[in-house]
Amino acid sequence: MRRIAILNQKGGVGKTTTTVNLGAALARAGRRVALVDLDPQGNLSTHLGLEIESGEPSSYTVLSGETDFAQTLRPTTTAGLHVIPTSIDLSGAELELATLDQRETILRRSIDAWERGAIERTGAPPAEYVLFDCPPSLGLLSLNALVAAREVFVALQTEFLALQGMTRLLEVVELIRAQLNPSLQVTGILPCLYDSRLRLAREILGELRQYFPEQCFRRTIGTNVKLAEAPSYAQHVFDYAPDSSGARDYRELAEEVIGQERRSPTGANSAARAAQTAQP
Repeated sequence: MRRIAILNQKGGVGKTTTTVNLGAALARAGRRVALVDLDPQGNLSTHLGLEIESGEPSSYTVLSGETDFAQTLRPTTTAGLHVIPTSIDLSGAELELATLDQRETILRRSIDAWERGAIERTGAPPAEYVLFDCPPSLGLLSLNALVAAREVFVALQTEFLALQGMTRLLEVVELIRAQLNPSLQVTGILPCLYDSRLRLAREILGELRQYFPEQCFRRTIGTNVKLAEAPSYAQHVFDYAPDSSGARDYRELAEEVIGQERRSPTGANSAARAAQTAQP
């Protein structure tokens, strides 16, 4: 079961859009996918029409120990795609969890129990992918995702400071790898909101591919109005605009992600070494 944190400490770079639409694309390809909304803003939950009230089962109740992972998952209109939504309760979770022992491993322990239980009952893991939509910060919520995950996909815009931000993110991943989660690896860098008409965007994409040739996905996610419109209809892009360029981009990204399973992923160490020489 692949556990992938979609990460960037900056907001508005396409993390939630990627989590939703990559998850939908994988499910449409016949894979079983669980999405976890760890952003207190709840954009992933809203995107899929799963807005919930305070006190209902959510990522907050999983982190607080009130519900287990399995009973918190909700189905979507797409076969094979399930979601753990969030509520306003999550906004106070970092302060509440700060005093707990082993607070950074709460989510991992819950997912481990879910996976172990399914294997004991059926002989197979309960899903093939778990995607974590991380908040735009590197606090306790993101830390729980990074400790629970085995992989990191970094979503970023092709802007001037992208390489500098990558350096910081990879340093954080390497620190967590060394101290809390030895299996954590950066296996994907995804340029989002890419506009090939802009010279700067093309130059930054070239820099990313130069410094991170094995991690950078071949498929970029272009700027597309349909991707921006889909959340207002509580749909992923394949339901809202299946023939759009946004749907094509995420369909091809899913094919590339599945293709990663036919080769050995590149570890975070090599990505971190490349980041040390990257200058925006």
